[in-house]
Parts: sequence; structure tokens; C-alpha cells
Amino acid sequence: MKSITINGSQRESVGKKATKALRNAGQVPCVLYGGDNPVHFSAPELAFSKLVYTPNAHTVVITLEGGETFNAVLQDIQFHPVTDRILHIDFYQLFEDKEISLNIPINVVGNSKGVKNGGVLRRPYRKLRVKALPANLPDFIEVDITPLKIGDKINVGDLQNDKYTILHPDNNVVAQVRTSRTAVVDDEDEDEEAVAEGAEAPAAEAAQE
Repeated sequence: MKSITINGSQRESVGKKATKALRNAGQVPCVLYGGDNPVHFSAPELAFSKLVYTPNAHTVVITLEGGETFNAVLQDIQFHPVTDRILHIDFYQLFEDKEISLNIPINVVGNSKGVKNGGVLRRPYRKLRVKALPANLPDFIEVDITPLKIGDKINVGDLQNDKYTILHPDNNVVAQVRTSRTAVVDDEDEDEEAVAEGAEAPAAEAAQE
């Protein structure tokens, strides 16, 4: 998974007055959890743009003055209700031998035969919750809809693998092609019907004789 580096400074004071002063200076107060003790730090608001304002999932390398570095993931973020400015961010520290849960975006690829014939692609999820060791976290989960005909679907169970576990029931639908008023019969179905009709014709003629 791709990583973003955040350069910050450890906070000496964590009171309301100090926090307000940080925000007025264009800094975002942050807390890193998951280690022996919480780490309070701040970083420029612009430093979080590639992490927050994107549909992609990333891990984070937090580098503090003095050389301390931490691998982490974004856990929670608070925005101002009027201005949408970032007010506070919580991070969770990563360890190589400990699994972590993270929302991973779904990347749909391919051209569905059912959609070409007028079916409607239904996507109940844009992201899936995944549990894995940090090294096995994917950038995205690829879903190939090419083979889907009208009525076909792809479930969570079809996407499970050995590197990570998707934390949704296996029978949950991830992609499905549903029929519509403008839908037509898939080409393969038409071919099958033609073959069936061709086989029935001689039998009917024999019966008439």
C-alpha cells in the first residue's frame, strides 16, 4: 500500500488554549494511539491534503522533529461544521506483526456483457473493510465485471484471498447486473435459444410424418 509522509512537531501542551493557538497558526492537532502511550503532535493543515481529500487508502509515516518516526493509519478526523477545516486527527500506530482493519476502495474494471445489453450495474459498496498485516494491505480491491450477464452478481466470498480477510459476510453482494425496461437478451442466451429451436424443428417435422 502507498504511504504518505507527515512531518510534524510533538506538542508540549494539550490544553484548549494551546490547541486553539495551533489552529490559528494553520496547524492541526493530532494524537497517535496504539503504542505504549499516546503521542500528541501537530502538522500543517496542507500536509494532510493528499491523505484526507482522496478516495484512495494510504498508510502514513509520521516523522517528528528529533527524528522519531511512526508507521500509522488514519483512524478518525474531525471537521469544522461550517468551514470544513480540519480540527483534529487521530492516528493508530502500525506494527509489522499486528493485523489492522482498514476501509479499502473497490476498483471496478471490465465491460459487463449484461450492461452492454441494457442491464444496470448495482454497486452497494464503494469500500470494503479489510483486516490484514500492514504489509498485506492492498491499495484497492479489484472487481472484474466483464463476465457478468443480466442477473449475475459478485459476492464478498468471491473476493476473499490468503493475504487479507474482508470483514463482511461472504454472501454480501459487491456488484450485480440487474435487468431494466431497455434490457435485451444476452447474445449467448440468444445463441442457446437458437440451438434449442433448431433441435426442436426436426423433432416436430418427424412427429408430423
